[in-house]
Amino acid sequence: MIHATPNPIDRVRALCMALPDAWEKIAWSEPTWRHKKVFAMYASAENHHGGGRHAVWLAAAPGIQEMLIEARPDAMFRPPYMGVKGWVGLFLDAVDDTELGLHIHNAYLVDAPPKLAAKLKEEG
Repeated sequence: MIHATPNPIDRVRALCMALPDAWEKIAWSEPTWRHKKVFAMYASAENHHGGGRHAVWLAAAPGIQEMLIEARPDAMFRPPYMGVKGWVGLFLDAVDDTELGLHIHNAYLVDAPPKLAAKLKEEG
């Protein structure tokens, strides 16, 4: 286990909310993070989709899902419902904050309007 925390959602929330114009909304009984569109969805271990592990489902650029899952099958998976749209799931106990932040950043950019993408670049 790379990262243990009493509340894994705090890791995801902090990284998502640090992005420009990101906001949180409960949908499907779990937190989601959005700009214009949803880019991240939390899946708690208690949720029937979590499989007993805390995870986050993230938007992914076309063609990336399969590559990520093949490279890290211990940490990444094809989430139900959103997997057919190319999204990727990450088990939070299998990734550190640096890797999690990178994947959240990339998910944010998948459908970010050009102004938000530029704003993110400006902020570094």
